[in-house]
Amino acid sequence: MGITPNGQRAYVTNLNSGTVSVIDTRTNAVTATIPVGTWPRGVAFTPKGDRAYVANQLDNTVSVIDTKTNAVTTTIPVGTWPRGVAFTPKGDRAYVANQLDNTVSVIDTKTNAVTTTIPVGDAPNGVAITPRTVAKPNSPNSPTSS
Repeated sequence: MGITPNGQRAYVTNLNSGTVSVIDTRTNAVTATIPVGTWPRGVAFTPKGDRAYVANQLDNTVSVIDTKTNAVTTTIPVGTWPRGVAFTPKGDRAYVANQLDNTVSVIDTKTNAVTTTIPVGDAPNGVAITPRTVAKPNSPNSPTSS
């Protein structure tokens, strides 16, 4: 499940039906049901919230949903058993954890194509990205502070 960056909608993956339910968080009503791939698992939003990326575990794909129309605009082949999705702070790349082939697929969000596949440890299940910060000298987070 994921919540849009503006907090107005929740996107819930429905494993057995291969769909995503869209819930209006003000009314708690389902406003759309979107067909995606087989066994949808993780969902994440671009920083602007204009697209949702859904990992489809049994199809080995990621469905890209336009959040204005709630329609799938493209489907991207990734590694085996994709589970988690996360975006860089700028939203230019999505990282997808592929559980059965022990990899992470990196998707260029402008082209919606996998640009690289990174080998990782056994059975990656999720992925998270932290923003890069640079500590100022003598700040509490700086290695030079005392």
